[in-house]
Amino acid sequence: MPQGFKVSTSGQPRLSPLKILLSLLVCIAIIFGLRHYSASPQLQKIEGYAQGTTYHISWWSEKMVPTQDIEQAFNATLAQIDAELSTYRDDSYISKLNHSSSTDWQPASADFIQLIEIAKDINHKTGGCYDPTIGPLFNLWGFQKDEFNLPTAAEIASIKAEIGMDKIEIDHTGQRIRKTLPGLQLNFSSMGEGYSISKLAAVLEKHHITNYLVEFGGDMKIRGHKPDGKKWHIAIDRPDKQDDERQPYSIITINDENGVTLDTSGTYRHHFDENGKEYSHILDPRTGAPVTHNLVSASVFGTDARVSDAWATAMLCLGPNAGQQVAKEQQLEVFFIEHDKNAFHNSKSAALTASKRVKFEN
Repeated sequence: MPQGFKVSTSGQPRLSPLKILLSLLVCIAIIFGLRHYSASPQLQKIEGYAQGTTYHISWWSEKMVPTQDIEQAFNATLAQIDAELSTYRDDSYISKLNHSSSTDWQPASADFIQLIEIAKDINHKTGGCYDPTIGPLFNLWGFQKDEFNLPTAAEIASIKAEIGMDKIEIDHTGQRIRKTLPGLQLNFSSMGEGYSISKLAAVLEKHHITNYLVEFGGDMKIRGHKPDGKKWHIAIDRPDKQDDERQPYSIITINDENGVTLDTSGTYRHHFDENGKEYSHILDPRTGAPVTHNLVSASVFGTDARVSDAWATAMLCLGPNAGQQVAKEQQLEVFFIEHDKNAFHNSKSAALTASKRVKFEN
């Protein structure tokens, strides 16, 4: 007679109590496993404040990744960025570089050199309209400390002689840089949010997380889809609203799950009025003065948040006409919003019109 069986009075074998208990335990384990397997992964969220703005990050993963581990990695990454690029810290790398009058070669991180390379490339492609060395012009016009001032033509000409991306050199072999003008200053705030987004997205991907939305100061990178399989939806803000009362101007569905970046720059958040005339904080390095066109917002879709962030600023310098032309030449996906006669008008670059990576819902 087989082990583990007993004979009933009817002559039929029956399970022993031990066998029944083991069977029940197996059933419970299977049911629990099926429930655990079928449960949809939950959307995880982290938000905070850094670099003078807020950030909101959502992600999910089939494999459990402790939120605490991600948050610690985020904090370490943001601290590293601050130590390298913050112009509000005297001990940051960029502040030391700016305060130094040395024209000798200085060691630089690979990331810092890449930012310079991006800036030089876009500076060239825009005929000098994009230039992260224009900090002294911001000071001259009073935008740095909100102490606004109308400079003279002579003052502008004097400052223009001290700026230019051609006045900083790179030695790739020695991983170092040098200023050819002692007073040259760099400020990467025009691609700082994009740079932070790239770094935070890299933290997620290092943990094998490929479904996420990283938003930093209104700019973002989106990859994959939501836990329920639906696509991510994002918005471009109305140009006339402040940070605390943002309203969507356009709702967009992200179709490309390989990763889409969106960076927006606008003239509407920082300006001053003098004698009935409005002066934007978007300065044209070629003239040394605020832009005068009616383009109030430019949103650039791309794959590298650093690059699309820089291009968004460049578009605000170029304006709607030159911006459309450069976007066509460089195959850039750009959404333009102009303000004319108390009304907004929008347009798309040729590449954005043809793109299937994103879909405008309105």
